[in-house]
Amino acid sequence: MNLGAQKDEARQSEGIGTVRTQAFTFGNHPVPFVLESGESIGPVTLAYETYGRLDADASNAILILHALTGDAHAAGFHEGDTNPGWWDDMIGPGRAFDTDRYFVICSNILGGCKGSTGPSSENPLTKRPYGLEFPVITIGDMVNAQKRLLDHLGIDRLLAVVGGSMGGMQALQWVVSYPEKVTSAILIATTAEHTPQQIAFNEVARQAIMADPNWNNGDYYGLDLPDKGLSVARMIGHITYMSDDSMNEKFGRRVKDKKQPFKFSPEFEVEGYLHYRGYNFINRFDPNSYLYITKAVDSFTVANGKPLYKLLEGVRTRVLIIAFSSDWLYPPNQSQQIVKACKVAGADATYCELKSSYGHDAFLVEFDEQTYLYSHFLKKAYDGRRAS
Repeated sequence: MNLGAQKDEARQSEGIGTVRTQAFTFGNHPVPFVLESGESIGPVTLAYETYGRLDADASNAILILHALTGDAHAAGFHEGDTNPGWWDDMIGPGRAFDTDRYFVICSNILGGCKGSTGPSSENPLTKRPYGLEFPVITIGDMVNAQKRLLDHLGIDRLLAVVGGSMGGMQALQWVVSYPEKVTSAILIATTAEHTPQQIAFNEVARQAIMADPNWNNGDYYGLDLPDKGLSVARMIGHITYMSDDSMNEKFGRRVKDKKQPFKFSPEFEVEGYLHYRGYNFINRFDPNSYLYITKAVDSFTVANGKPLYKLLEGVRTRVLIIAFSSDWLYPPNQSQQIVKACKVAGADATYCELKSSYGHDAFLVEFDEQTYLYSHFLKKAYDGRRAS
């Protein structure tokens, strides 16, 4: 290996190091942020992180959009942390989203609970957490808030919007709402709208939270959290993120080494794993945010009753659509429907179905093929824009 290659490998292994979360606030009185419902809210704060350096002409910006329970911390380490951001393997020097070349932004969504305004935030009118007084939000509202952040950062046009799962919905919304602002888009394991089955899983999760005696109609702040309900909701969700093959490979029908002396305590390893996932989740997420965000996802229908291809006619954004073979939460046929709409509309769309046994979680696990696809796709978009 020559000296140049050794230096590149060292840079890639270093990652981006220590990072910090920033905050942007807008919608202050007397000009609040107007939602798609017609309701207003303000002030609104979005937590966000950036990686890399913005070019002088602001032509190298990539917006990363997180999934349902993600946050702004996509890469690097916070001071004192032992675990990096949720997509650290994909963001950094020499990685898919190469911070030596691109300026990468990730913000926590409106309605979240990791620094952005949501149900757990203080209502300026009551000086108490919003709870259920927080207005209903949509994927479109999340995107419109992100647009305000980009205006603040001085970015008029994005090189790319990128997202998996709910992040893919946001990316698609960006393409439809602001096509002139988006050079390219990568939609990963996502859909243009939820099926009844997908809505049903989320409704069971919401009912688990609201059935917890501590939920108190959403007014539990300062009291005992509805943690059992939230834990069950997370367990339900996590089942849909995996596949039958990945569960068989990871757990099989193996039983736990130490079983508690109770008939219905976790006996199988898969049961213990779900309990761990559920109770770990209650330490980092607000139950009301889970209710609001899952409702926004279920309500999402980017076409809004129209044929999707009609909304994509004339769109010049280059689109890469990725699906995973074992994903049964957002199966490949839902990605293919978006591809078909793009093709009918005459939009520039490429589709790749990656073979994986990891189910919906594959986009958070399978890095090699994704890195190859995204890095080449983005290089073409970057070189093409620089040449234009």
